Amino acid sequence: MPATSVPAPSRYRFAVAPSGFKESLSALEAAEAIAEGLLRVVPDAEIDLMPLVDGGEGTAEALASATGGSLVRTTATGPVGEPVATHFALLGHGDGAARQTGGRGPTAVVEMAAVAGLSLVPPNRRDPGVTTTYGVGELIRAALDAGARRILVGCGDSGTSDGGAGALQALGARLVDGSGRELPRGGAALARLDHIDPAGLDPRLAGTEILVACNPFNVLCGPRGVARVFGPQKGAGPERVEELAAALDRWADVLDAAFSPSAAADAPVPGPAGSPGAWPDLRHGPGTGASGGLGAGLAALGARLMPRFDVLLDHLDLDARLARADLVVTAEGALDRQTPRGKVPAEVARRAKLSGRPVLALAGTIGDGAEEVRGAGIDAYGGILPAPVALAEALLRGREFLADAAEGALRMVLLGSRMAFVPKAPPAPALRPASETPATTATGP
Repeated sequence: MPATSVPAPSRYRFAVAPSGFKESLSALEAAEAIAEGLLRVVPDAEIDLMPLVDGGEGTAEALASATGGSLVRTTATGPVGEPVATHFALLGHGDGAARQTGGRGPTAVVEMAAVAGLSLVPPNRRDPGVTTTYGVGELIRAALDAGARRILVGCGDSGTSDGGAGALQALGARLVDGSGRELPRGGAALARLDHIDPAGLDPRLAGTEILVACNPFNVLCGPRGVARVFGPQKGAGPERVEELAAALDRWADVLDAAFSPSAAADAPVPGPAGSPGAWPDLRHGPGTGASGGLGAGLAALGARLMPRFDVLLDHLDLDARLARADLVVTAEGALDRQTPRGKVPAEVARRAKLSGRPVLALAGTIGDGAEEVRGAGIDAYGGILPAPVALAEALLRGREFLADAAEGALRMVLLGSRMAFVPKAPPAPALRPASETPATTATGP
């Protein structure tokens, strides 16, 4: 029987839309690794690279590149209180910055991970009770110095759990205990907070719109509060987790007392412009737990907490580009039950399904509840590690493992495609019992 070939387009089109792999690959590096693997199988494929950011590492650089803007490099206070080299972005005209700010100045992007991210906290110093977002406030002030009057704050990959207290301190607020002494930095100290003195807040905030790109599923307080959900990932043991949860409850109380409309009526507070609406629920409101509670701290100043993909992906024309693909490949460091709750692969799958595109997801690790991603639109998923390896080796060889996994996955996809077009073999003749088989007689010469 002649071989049957697969009806195929003259050129396969793949949309490659991964997130980064924390402490291993940026989103762009992950996209390039996947493309490398795909091209080993289909060398003439058309590949559309769409490295995606979720507000975490790489956000400022990606948005500057997409809009023809620039990175501004500077130094600020890192999460453990020491100076770190960092940056923020000034977006170009590709973002329509002049229109969006009414011609008052450029739009800036402050990426909290670039100054307070977990990757900046040495493993032996990971204690979210003492790490700080002070550098985030310093970057906001630097953006104001650069003339920005619209600031996007990207939340993700944080190494802090201070509710944004450090950022408010850097912007001029004083956090005071019952003895009138200013609190040290870090979330644990908030348990001793008596009141906030906002008089020293930077007055330029009053003329600045601040948008916080965050995961709306992250909240500040309660059983699903940020200390309990993410504290262990940042180095907190069980006792520290509960200590932080109580401290953030206190933080929410004092923020309400200092900045709610009733408080502001007595003593007007210079907060961000363009933030109409009801006073937010700082404890359980969507996004208040973003980046260790940074969302709540900035929301108290009048910042708008917005679903991160609504803020960050509009410039990419993502839906139309996904619709042109024969296969969409996304990836992230881990797939688990958190993935459908605002992670990049789930957002990519949701948008791809608007045009009926199949979605394949690759991940560094497959965790508990990973099967739930199918409900988010991911058709198939797999891990990239070929065998158990030490974490340090996995991080070092991330690009190699991801490229190999993409190659292997595509070979499996194409094998399945070929099987769909191979005619089924005719059924084999039924075997009769020996008793029904005609006897043969041997004849001699």
